[in-house]
Amino acid sequence: MKKISMLIIMMVCVLTVAVAFAQDDIKKYPSCKYCGMDREKFAHSRMLVEYDNGSSEGTCSLHCMAMELALHIDKTPKAIFVGDFNDKKLLDVEKASWIIGGNKMGVMTKRAKWAFGKKEDAEKFKAENGGESAVFDVAIKAAYEDMYADTKMIRERRKMKKMEHKHN
Repeated sequence: MKKISMLIIMMVCVLTVAVAFAQDDIKKYPSCKYCGMDREKFAHSRMLVEYDNGSSEGTCSLHCMAMELALHIDKTPKAIFVGDFNDKKLLDVEKASWIIGGNKMGVMTKRAKWAFGKKEDAEKFKAENGGESAVFDVAIKAAYEDMYADTKMIRERRKMKKMEHKHN
């Protein structure tokens, strides 16, 4: 019985440390290494992955996290977190309620993918903005399905900004 109690206490401590680290992720990863976006400005969509080898990476969005996971296929994610759309605190992607689509512009994507810590917040968002309820597996699959169109959209936007910059 003592061994089980000690094991539970150790697991709670490890989880507490992981959550504390996860909430300090913006200091460690202030910008997304894939697109350069400010992760604090996009705290409502940012993501953090912790790998089983002890490494981690922070991104601005599910789009960039999908690239991170695809490029590091030999690393096994131990935990993946996402910013809650409302309070911007990181939460476990598997426990989040996701909304895909709707009329609110997404981050790095045409088809938005938002995460909520509370199911009722997700349902309220959906009622106001449209979209479909989903779980993380469906949201990440949608990110991969959208990758080509989203990458093309981002290239076109950056090209237009460069053109505008040259004319000013």
